[in-house]
Amino acid sequence: MGKNVVLVVAAGRGRRFGGDLPKQYHDLAGRMVLRHTLAAFATNPEIAAVRAVIHPDDRQLYDIVADGLPLLEPVYGGATRQDSVRLGLESLRDLGADTVLIHDGARPFVDAGTVGRVIAALASHPAALPVVAVADTLKRGDGGFVSDTVDRSNLFRAQTPQGFRYADILAAHQAVIGEELTDDAAVAEHAGQSVALVAGAEDNFKITSAADLARARRQFEGPGEVRTGTGYDVHKFAERGDGVWLCGLLVPHDTGLEGHSDADVALHALTDAVLGGIAAGDIGHHFPPSDMRWKGASSDRFLAHAASLVAAKGGRLVNVDVTIICERPKVGPHRAAMAARVAEILGISQDRVSVKATTTEGLGFTGRREGIAAQALASVWLPR
Repeated sequence: MGKNVVLVVAAGRGRRFGGDLPKQYHDLAGRMVLRHTLAAFATNPEIAAVRAVIHPDDRQLYDIVADGLPLLEPVYGGATRQDSVRLGLESLRDLGADTVLIHDGARPFVDAGTVGRVIAALASHPAALPVVAVADTLKRGDGGFVSDTVDRSNLFRAQTPQGFRYADILAAHQAVIGEELTDDAAVAEHAGQSVALVAGAEDNFKITSAADLARARRQFEGPGEVRTGTGYDVHKFAERGDGVWLCGLLVPHDTGLEGHSDADVALHALTDAVLGGIAAGDIGHHFPPSDMRWKGASSDRFLAHAASLVAAKGGRLVNVDVTIICERPKVGPHRAAMAARVAEILGISQDRVSVKATTTEGLGFTGRREGIAAQALASVWLPR
């Protein structure tokens, strides 16, 4: 569907929550609520860019929340949520967005499945709304007594992110300035856009009260889970050079490796493994070779970025394992230094890093000494 951009609305004061601190900046398992929300989108490979709409008074808090995440500069909101969304949409004009997903900053448990269903629906519909069917019996009251039982068969609870074609929802919001509609789907409906329903998730609830925050904190109770990602990469030898970069070290050799960056085949494979452990796409998504910013770049930046995304999800690296496949150069004399360098980049102890090497007994392109391959595995602990 093209370029998907996310707008996270976090400019509210949370008056129903109570207290001086807005709810999106309360602690949730060691990180502020808004950090969880932003990280869910910043690590999603289907999302091209993420921007938050915040209150001017919250800038210092936001900078703490956003530290290390690949986010656009935030913009300030308006007097109402609707104003904030419009201002956020207007700030996206120069990004070339095809679609925009608008999400509540206080919904920290948005999952990739819901995001994917919303994006998929936008391929054939101008708007998409994640919903959960109403399960409870509904009653209409009058004067403290039941006056009617409401048919719940076609009733749903609306969630976010709500997805739209960017130009359409921007125009729709600009057309209702001064009016108060309940959510962005209602703005689209007002403009005559059809809104497709997609499945939401029960866990994707909005924190509105102290009881909601307590429920959110219970979500993180328990041992968490370990996930595993794998990576594989290949680079061929260049015509000239005086060494190859492997695991962040320059190893002397009679030639180099070809690549858009420094062609560190081991760190590239390991970066993909770490990204795979958190389902955050691959190295090409985060650092496309078409982007000249990464020409000749040191690959430790790629691996450090992947590690920062693990931390953004509240996770940690359990261990990593890299196997370098080549006939030459010999890896053994450099293995300990390589492991130490990888540990330094990832910010973990060296006993959690394994670096190995093997040959293909003269078979294949590595056996013919045409290039080097590497495969890697990373285990990541994530809170539930």
